[in-house]
Amino acid sequence: MSVRDEELLGADELLDALKALANPVRLQVMEWLRNPEAEFAEYDPIADRAEVGVCVSHIQGKSGLAQSTISSYMATLERAGLVTSTRVGKYTHYKRNEDLMRRVGESLKGDL
Repeated sequence: MSVRDEELLGADELLDALKALANPVRLQVMEWLRNPEAEFAEYDPIADRAEVGVCVSHIQGKSGLAQSTISSYMATLERAGLVTSTRVGKYTHYKRNEDLMRRVGESLKGDL
């Protein structure tokens, strides 16, 4: 087994990631989180975005959706391992799991 093969996701893990990304809003949020400094420049950071990610209230504000909807979407992305969450005071911050995103891409390039 090559190093590349070891990086490929199992079928269940890949399916979970793809299901989470199948929603257009969740996919958009993942795109925003790719470059949080630029995408959320209009919001004053509560914590270091490079370290802990973007505050859920900022994601909600940018999306224009209800807080409960965004919280549900972010929970789905977190269950799939696509984002990590960190509490800073009373706020939850989300950051992309770049390693898993890379592995999803590599898995899609592999033999399906």
